[in-house]
Amino acid sequence: MKTRTTLILLVLVVALGLWIKFFEIKIPNTAETKRQAGNVLTFEREKLEGIIIQNGDDRIELHRENGKWRLTAPVKDQADSATIDNLLSDLESWRKFSLISGKGDGKIDKGNLSEFGLTQSKLRLKLLGPGAPPEIRFGKDAALNAEMYVRLGDAKDVIIAGQTVRNDISKKPDDFRDRKLTSLTTAQVIRAVIKSPAGEMELAKKNEHWEIVKPLQARGDDQKIGDLLAQVTNARIEEFIGDGSGDLHTYGLAEPRGSITIYGADDKQGETLQLGATPEKNKEQIYARFEPRHGIYALSKKTEDLLAARPNDLRDHHLVRLETDALDRIHIQGAGQPEIVLARKGETWTIVSKSNEPANGDEVRRLFNTLNEQQVSKFVADTASELPKYGLDHPSLQLTFSSFASENTAETAAGEHPFLTLAFGKTEEGDVYARVGEEPFIVAVSRQLLSQIFSDPAQWQELAIYKLQPNEITHFSRVMEREETYERTGPRTWQSARTTDAVENKNVQSLLNTLASLRAVRWVGATTSAHGFDKPTLVLTFATKSDPKTTHKLTIGQKTDDSMWFAKVDGRDDTFVVSNPDMNACKLPLTQPSPSNVSPAATPVSSATSSPPTP
Repeated sequence: MKTRTTLILLVLVVALGLWIKFFEIKIPNTAETKRQAGNVLTFEREKLEGIIIQNGDDRIELHRENGKWRLTAPVKDQADSATIDNLLSDLESWRKFSLISGKGDGKIDKGNLSEFGLTQSKLRLKLLGPGAPPEIRFGKDAALNAEMYVRLGDAKDVIIAGQTVRNDISKKPDDFRDRKLTSLTTAQVIRAVIKSPAGEMELAKKNEHWEIVKPLQARGDDQKIGDLLAQVTNARIEEFIGDGSGDLHTYGLAEPRGSITIYGADDKQGETLQLGATPEKNKEQIYARFEPRHGIYALSKKTEDLLAARPNDLRDHHLVRLETDALDRIHIQGAGQPEIVLARKGETWTIVSKSNEPANGDEVRRLFNTLNEQQVSKFVADTASELPKYGLDHPSLQLTFSSFASENTAETAAGEHPFLTLAFGKTEEGDVYARVGEEPFIVAVSRQLLSQIFSDPAQWQELAIYKLQPNEITHFSRVMEREETYERTGPRTWQSARTTDAVENKNVQSLLNTLASLRAVRWVGATTSAHGFDKPTLVLTFATKSDPKTTHKLTIGQKTDDSMWFAKVDGRDDTFVVSNPDMNACKLPLTQPSPSNVSPAATPVSSATSSPPTP
């Protein structure tokens, strides 16, 4: 018995839920019912199939096709969706101000209808679709401003309502046509073909970047091509001329001056804009014909600028388009020099060709940015048939960028996969000739670029010289004009091992802070006699408590041309540059002479009691 009762209650709960879901939820609540009762119309916008406007002799028909509104009479064209949305919004919020009831047998007296301007309304509106309201007839203005008389079909009542809807539909057919030439946006265009007196040019988007396909194959300038396409996708019709069925010679469109066809995704036919003559009455316009709209329009004269575009105008003037996300290896090969190989390891880089020493990640990123920002100074040749002429048959410098897969996958085999090669050839008049990968053309760039691509592996080294904590250093010696040796006596106290002079612990700590985290300004390369290490300016040796038997040595030589200092450390063959602040910290005075070591001649003399020196 209890089970039966439970089942009955369960069925009732489910039935109640279904009722609420499918019926009760669709019934307007009290507030909604009150709001609808105060409106002139009640309809569901989503169910509308069409709109018919009778405005005097003009009959305007609009129909929804595949979710988009089109004008079907008196001409066929795409409709202005914003104008229709505004009309429907005004219809939904169209309020009744008051109501004039019918008389007698339920029919309004014809004399009254004439008084209201509703006997033969010149302006009528009919909505089409399931549940659509009766035809709306618009009459005269009411006594108060912004009010008018309205009647729904053969209803017995006359409504006094606002004039907003009348203003929305009291327009010419052209006012309902879409003045935006195409519904495509610039971002949606994936291909374009331009025909002009100079020839045909084809553009295609690949992996979100534009390429020139005809008359030559080259990388396109995304910004410039986007701006060119925007002249079509953003173009607005200034005047509707005709439906395209008349004599096209009149408009210079029987043999257009040129055209551009744009394609969206999965669009094989495309949309073609043909440009013709300039109207006699308005030299700031140009006649145009646009498929698939078929009509003849007047556009801004500036639209014809797209016919002046030439391939070199739209080429990407950047030397390379280097995508770094997939980059794992960089090979740098200078003529007659050992190859440099840089490899990514997580977020860091190493010099594979230098026993996997840490590389300077900032310099690697600088290289990316330098190459991506480098502009071509001129396009030298559109074919690569004369490589020896430009020194590119045996490049003076070549860079290869690769991805690396450690395991076989469905997409790639394990190993290194080069995806871009950049070769440099001869230099001439401040430029160097270059070629990117298998691109068929040769370009020239500033020869200064070569100086920014290090061909010495030493220059790619990490800038950190020492990575220590200052408190790890237990003793150190410094040689400048004389040798000084110091030993740690406490966490932040030191003593001189050679004298009894008082130690300047603050200066010692500054020196140790600099030494423990010493960084090179840059690496110079192999050590030479010009660096001045045969007669060093300063030598520092030190040991740490973790490895007391190993002596570390820093030697600072002569000044560089930019007033810094050449330096080297034991265990590394190459020279680097130390900054002036680091050098100054290493030269700080570390002791104060003790009183017993101060000679009378060194004692300061008061300027008030001093006498001139005796000759």
